[in-house]
Amino acid sequence: MTLPTPVDLPRPAALRLRGQVFDASRPAVMAVINRTRDSFWAGNRLAAVEDAVAALHAAVEQGADIVDVGGVRAGAEGEHVGATEEISRVVPFLEAARAAYPSLVLSLDTWRSEVALAAAPVGLDLVNDTWAGHDPDLVHVAAQVGAGVVCSHTGGLPPRTDPVGMRYADEHGDDELAVVRDVLRTLRTGARRAREAGIPRERILVDPTLDFGKTTRHSLVTLRHTADVAALGYPVLQALSRKDFVGETLDLSVDERLEGTLAATAVAAWLGTTVFRAHDVRATRRVVDMVAGIRGDRAPLLTVRGEPAQ
Repeated sequence: MTLPTPVDLPRPAALRLRGQVFDASRPAVMAVINRTRDSFWAGNRLAAVEDAVAALHAAVEQGADIVDVGGVRAGAEGEHVGATEEISRVVPFLEAARAAYPSLVLSLDTWRSEVALAAAPVGLDLVNDTWAGHDPDLVHVAAQVGAGVVCSHTGGLPPRTDPVGMRYADEHGDDELAVVRDVLRTLRTGARRAREAGIPRERILVDPTLDFGKTTRHSLVTLRHTADVAALGYPVLQALSRKDFVGETLDLSVDERLEGTLAATAVAAWLGTTVFRAHDVRATRRVVDMVAGIRGDRAPLLTVRGEPAQ
């Protein structure tokens, strides 16, 4: 009897930061630390340094490989935060994190080059530019300080703009795949600019950036096409945690979106994502490691049932 050939799965591209390699056998969980009073989820409002450091310790204990700190709420709601205030929020935390965990990969969520430059002395590993190169100097600062960069897609919207009634159309039409084509074009261009700035391919992440510049329908379609994003040849980051596309799909508040988030995480992992930005670190760690095991990229940690003789 001839068995059917398994469907070819996209291979997650390897990410190399701080001497560590994250790939199909070792997907990375990026913990979120929001140094804000107005984060969209109350569980991650860590304005006090001591609270942020406590969250850091918990995230590492729960299996985080990367810690991503931000000092400004992403959405339009909330307080105005200038660059000086943003620096005062993120740098003390990064200093404490580096002192506590010398080998931990540290990421800074900012769209401002001056903030990234101020954070460089702590040994910054990654600049998470969630606003798609709004500050054209940011990628050059990342290259200058030896950090990697996240290239994102926001549909051309400026920082802290909530998408309302977004539409995508190109020479092929305005079908539901127009947003996917726009995502791929934007990420390909962003990654090329990062390489031209001097950042090696293995330190460039591409993030389809669900919710940003997208309706819920756009985000769901883009998530289904994660394999196409992975096919660009760069490690993929997915930031899915408790987002509005989950809430709108299931009609759930932020506090009730964990299961929907984990379902989206499993799909993204199966389709070739390397890094997962998450508020719920332990649950995400277990999901992505289990998916890696199902794919055959990660061996079971325990074999009580034994293994067949070779």
